[in-house]
Amino acid sequence: MMKPVLLFLALPLALVSFGFPATTPFQTQPDHVWRQSLKTDAARGTAYDRYTLTGKFLKAPPKGDLANRPALVVDCNPPKGTRNGKGKFVSADLLVGPALKIHYVEPAEIHGTSYFPKIFIQYRINDGKDVKEQWAPGSDKASTVIPKSTMKKLLRAQTVDITTNDDAGTPVVMKFDMPDPGPLTQGCNVDD
Repeated sequence: MMKPVLLFLALPLALVSFGFPATTPFQTQPDHVWRQSLKTDAARGTAYDRYTLTGKFLKAPPKGDLANRPALVVDCNPPKGTRNGKGKFVSADLLVGPALKIHYVEPAEIHGTSYFPKIFIQYRINDGKDVKEQWAPGSDKASTVIPKSTMKKLLRAQTVDITTNDDAGTPVVMKFDMPDPGPLTQGCNVDD
């Protein structure tokens, strides 16, 4: 009477040990791809394409929203909304998370007492030389606007390391493994 019970208990163990999976493995998308989404500007009543690439912190900020950061974000008018039938680059941003250190820089020509708010950025493409630039802060002060000419350079890279400072002056270092820019350059017509 004991032998049938042992056989009954041994059968599930044998199925598991012979490699029959109990559940199917969870399939994820690669981390290093430009993710395209359609966004709507409710104030203007328009839709636009957004391409997002997430990176990683090499030296994370001590505070701030780190859930979806850092990220490179490129917004474009979709091809059907343009005159020539091609997508059109609108803007590019670096989303960091915490508030960034804003410096007020004196312009080349002074007309009154105005100064420009800038975020000091240092980036390195493919382990090359460090490049220092000043980018405009985003409206949330936790992001910065990437100039189109710089974005073109970043898209041609394999890796990009970016360093800036949070509002307390603590360095924040980010790394982006740059994927094939084909979908973004075609959808945004960045090279024009």
